[in-house]
Amino acid sequence: MRFRAAFRVCESRNRAPLLLQPQASRSFSQLPLNPQRPSFGIAFDIDGVVLRGRVPIGGSPQALRRLYGDSGALKVPFLFLTNGGGVPESRRATELSELLGVHILPSQVVQGHSPFKTLLKRFENELIIATGKGEPAVVMSEYGFKKVLSLDEYASYFENIDPVSQYKMWTAKQESGNGSDSKKLVPKYDATSDRVKAAFVVSDPVDWGRDIQVLCDILRSGGLPGHKNTQQPPLYFAADDLEYQAAFPFERLGMGAFRIALESVFNRIHCNALEYVSFGKPNPFVFKNAEAILRQLQSSCNDNAIDNGDVGSNPLKTIYMIGDNPLVDIKGARQDILGFLF
Repeated sequence: MRFRAAFRVCESRNRAPLLLQPQASRSFSQLPLNPQRPSFGIAFDIDGVVLRGRVPIGGSPQALRRLYGDSGALKVPFLFLTNGGGVPESRRATELSELLGVHILPSQVVQGHSPFKTLLKRFENELIIATGKGEPAVVMSEYGFKKVLSLDEYASYFENIDPVSQYKMWTAKQESGNGSDSKKLVPKYDATSDRVKAAFVVSDPVDWGRDIQVLCDILRSGGLPGHKNTQQPPLYFAADDLEYQAAFPFERLGMGAFRIALESVFNRIHCNALEYVSFGKPNPFVFKNAEAILRQLQSSCNDNAIDNGDVGSNPLKTIYMIGDNPLVDIKGARQDILGFLF
């Protein structure tokens, strides 16, 4: 049975956002944390809310510590709901734990690409391409996909597919710094003859020009660049943010901007319009998934809780979404949840 949830998003571009104010007269520190299992859960955005770059914002570490008991166990179920990504959830949880001074479980980290796990049954043994900053192929491999190539590696198997690659000195420097040269690798799969069955934009692409070119080659050839086939392979985006808050004082272009650029080019050079699916906030699926995770976390909250042995006797009644982007956080909460607090 669905519960009526209330979300509160406190927005501030030039100062730290207020973490949570269910009522104007009550601060976060005044929320009652009684020995019963909590009847509310919290979903925090990360960038611009608890962190700016790698620096905690305001009193976010202290506020998060109030959600834990003296033993270190959760008193209030919460998770991080972000459109960011590029690394496995386990690694992101470790990073957040170090930066914020609390123990974060991998299950408490829901990234933009986390829903890609639901596509495993369809593409588990198919050749897929993953692109974006970080380690997109590692992310997909950890989800269980067996035949994954990063777009970097895939492009290296097609000579001259990127006509300006020789001018990208930063690419050569990056490869040298990693201690590897993808052009010398033996292909894991027969990339030049196997068709790509799906492409995944896991995180914000680094080389927009190269990625748009190669994705157009894949998508308008039926999955095999250099061949003619108008049947487009599925294309998935982890998020669709036009902009997002990073370490720079003003917002930066996000994955949604890349999607617009790719779509504009593809639609000009191909007979059919680009088809794609975007996950991440504000997709309702993301909020429903977060709700399910918070319910699971609630069952482990406060080992001394008084609930007569029945978690269902004290169900979640409210979920608070703490974010800084009305077009993503508020819109997503509104279209999925009946109640919304301002």
